[in-house]
Amino acid sequence: MAAMIALAVAFPNDNLHVVDLPYRLASWALDDPENVALWDDGRGRLAGWAVVQSPFWAIDIVTRPDADANLFPRALEWADARGRAARGTPHERASWYVHVLANQGRRLRDLEAAGFACQADGGEDSWTRILLRRTSVAPAAAAVPTGFAIRPLAGAAEVDAYVDAHRAAFDTKNMTSEWRRRTLAASHHVAEADLVAVAPDGRLAGFCVGWLLPGEPTVGQVEPLGVLWDYRELGLGAALLTECIRRLMACGATTVLVETDTYRTPALGLYESAGFEPMHDVLVYRKDAPNE
Repeated sequence: MAAMIALAVAFPNDNLHVVDLPYRLASWALDDPENVALWDDGRGRLAGWAVVQSPFWAIDIVTRPDADANLFPRALEWADARGRAARGTPHERASWYVHVLANQGRRLRDLEAAGFACQADGGEDSWTRILLRRTSVAPAAAAVPTGFAIRPLAGAAEVDAYVDAHRAAFDTKNMTSEWRRRTLAASHHVAEADLVAVAPDGRLAGFCVGWLLPGEPTVGQVEPLGVLWDYRELGLGAALLTECIRRLMACGATTVLVETDTYRTPALGLYESAGFEPMHDVLVYRKDAPNE
């Protein structure tokens, strides 16, 4: 896994997920090694890898820019076969998605040749994403609603409460306690930027997790950020996001990234109001599982 992460880190301009990759690779999809494929270059170096990410309904693929040009299509073929083999298991999905930077023309063509369809022109169902970055100085602290508090997650002791909050905020049961515990020990995780918002009655009302990739420059990322429905429109999202940015920058981050859907106007507006600016357009490609 360290080598998988290192490959993405070595080529940050070619990969959508870099700073937050340890979060994704902690998912329960990797509990089954059949959901992971590795390719070497014949000289003992990792040339590329792919993961069928069941919780995200997505296929993550990383390849060396100087690898065989057919490696990305081969990874798509492998993922297609793996999706078929996963039928009848918890990893089965009706559709699979690949998120790709809009400027990666060859990958776009390879996806279309493999039967994936871009979701950017689907009318009311159109789906695109955007990667944003913030490079300005740390923001001033945001006001926290009266009676609420923002603090770091209380480690493993609070994981189960976090999982309940995550599931409620995103209306999904994909997050698990095992996954969340693994994130606490993952590379790039920053304990002091792993934040929760606590309601006056002691329940978790929201969360914002910050990740940090040391280097030149040091880059941070927010993933995920969520507020439970009962506590929205109170300013908790802004308070959590601002505090996470402040803490990442205090740890040395000169750039902070975040990715979101372009159609989620409140989320996109929140990030823009916090000083994030567009960095890359992200296209979403979909392939439905055959009805056999």
